[in-house]
Amino acid sequence: MSERALEVVEFLLTAHLYTDDRTLDENDLPPRYRRVFWAETGEEDEGATGGIERPLVVTDSIARKATGVEHPWDAISDLMFTQREDFSGRLSLTQPEMALEWFVKRADHDRLVTNPTIAKSVEERDDVDVTHEEARDQTRPIHADRVWIDSLLDEYFDDEDDAEMLDLVQVRAPEEIEMTLDDLVLTSDQEGEIHKLMKAIEHREYLAQIGLREIGKILFVGPPGTGKTTVSRALAHELGLPFVEVKLSMITSQYLGETAKNVEKTFEVAKRLSPCILFIDEFDSVAKTRRSDEHAALKRAVNTLLKSIDDISLIRDEVILIGATNHPDQLDSAAWRRFDEIVNFPKPDYGMRADILRVITNRMDIDEFDPEAIADVTEGLTGSDLRLVLREAVLEALTEERMELTQDDLLEAVADFEERDNLKNLDMMSDSSELVAGSDDGHDHDHDHDHSHEHEGETQKDAGAAQ
Repeated sequence: MSERALEVVEFLLTAHLYTDDRTLDENDLPPRYRRVFWAETGEEDEGATGGIERPLVVTDSIARKATGVEHPWDAISDLMFTQREDFSGRLSLTQPEMALEWFVKRADHDRLVTNPTIAKSVEERDDVDVTHEEARDQTRPIHADRVWIDSLLDEYFDDEDDAEMLDLVQVRAPEEIEMTLDDLVLTSDQEGEIHKLMKAIEHREYLAQIGLREIGKILFVGPPGTGKTTVSRALAHELGLPFVEVKLSMITSQYLGETAKNVEKTFEVAKRLSPCILFIDEFDSVAKTRRSDEHAALKRAVNTLLKSIDDISLIRDEVILIGATNHPDQLDSAAWRRFDEIVNFPKPDYGMRADILRVITNRMDIDEFDPEAIADVTEGLTGSDLRLVLREAVLEALTEERMELTQDDLLEAVADFEERDNLKNLDMMSDSSELVAGSDDGHDHDHDHDHSHEHEGETQKDAGAAQ
């Protein structure tokens, strides 16, 4: 029997079993199924944001969305335990027990262990090595789903005054983050801190019992392009947590209005989405504003931020706080002491550059590729820079109608990159007016060394596995 039939039968079985067993909840459904059954609740369900209601009815279109099978009924029409209503297009099981036997004989462990609904119905069988609890642990919880996040945000941002918050906060569901920790090249210190953080999450009840509540606030320090944002997002993907991202420089934007209120609401969003990761980028903006002659309202916003950081907790609120800065020299003691861990993100050394190049190119066809030779001539480049070098090499090859690269292509791309980088630092004269590359764009120059001219947090795909 084809894989297509297995997909559709699993979906029908899941819908049937979930409808019949009222002890199952939304976390027992695989995320791909929750997405198609999610429905916004009506006004009569005051306080609710949305949910999944029984019975779960499967039609051709719903099955197609959930399984990716273009013609679901064609895949299962020859099975004696399935039926389809011509008028409604509804698909169902005529003999669920037979369908379950058919499915268990053909499904491997990996399929069963990612479907808690089916796992519960078969965990007592001798021929199945999976438990309901194991399958629940392997399944991303409902609070990490995009549909759940959107429903909560729609409820929370319920008036026009809150619309400006969308400029301050960006929320990503784990399913929207493509990068994983396995895709990254990390230093031993970075790996160690991530491991400790994951252990803290796993044993947070124990930490609360022994009084260690001020934990889970980390500051990432390093130049642009070294992976601070990418690692934070990958961690959210790894843990299956929503990723709440704040650009701290937005606090000082003139059009945001009541900035202190917005800061408070940012932290409230994180608490409502908990467990989650709250990522605060450009944290050096705190020190700049505290030392400046800016309007008092902005200073109040910064003080609100510092107080909010003090008040939030991994143990109590299930919020992991990660700050990031390109300019640690601009932070004062009030900012430093808010964090219990500091993680350094240096520019990669020779060995890391070679490893990063291997990861970036793992799906590229490169004749006689020698990553060590490229690493040797790219000293000082960040992971993001290396990704840009490879992108330039690929685009140059495409102009010659080639999809296979050569070592010379890469070396030429390195030379071109360095030439463009040098041009940024030249003083150019035109009509007796001095023009310095990159100095007249009217933006904060926290990212002068980010050669893509993009925010580090916006270059996840460009930085790729190179952090």
